[in-house]
Amino acid sequence: MKSQIPVVLLACGSFNPITNMHLRLFEVARDHLHQTAVPELKLLCGADVLKTFQTPNLWKDAHIQEIVEKFGVVCVSRTGHNPKEYISGSPILQKYRHNIHLAREPVQNELSSTYIRWALSQGHSVKYLLPDAVISYIKDHNLYTRDSSWKDSSSQRNEGKTD
Repeated sequence: MKSQIPVVLLACGSFNPITNMHLRLFEVARDHLHQTAVPELKLLCGADVLKTFQTPNLWKDAHIQEIVEKFGVVCVSRTGHNPKEYISGSPILQKYRHNIHLAREPVQNELSSTYIRWALSQGHSVKYLLPDAVISYIKDHNLYTRDSSWKDSSSQRNEGKTD
């Protein structure tokens, strides 16, 4: 590993609830940046978030350009997503591709917050999928259960999709 440099990562995603794989993003990105000796502030995201740059009316082109031109992106791979395809399919991402760092997660899985919410609503265990403190918080606040005030029918319709 090259000499370690200060790295600041700003992450985005639903993190609802936060999973161990969300936390893993930071480790993978840090290791990638240390190996490539790229300092500075970067937007950290999974490949699923990079895909949302193509969603009409979700992001303004000016905002995407500012992010990738001024700061750059560290995109961590995710099962079922092809970040290289997302970059080649976007004129803005293509233009600033030199500032988009693709970091491969060696432990691929399909864990998503959508799945976690669905599993909890069905009464399934999420032990070892979430940090214990998050599981305790969810239990203490009666979140994502059939009886909770949180209702998201889209998470049941979208079971298996990532977020």
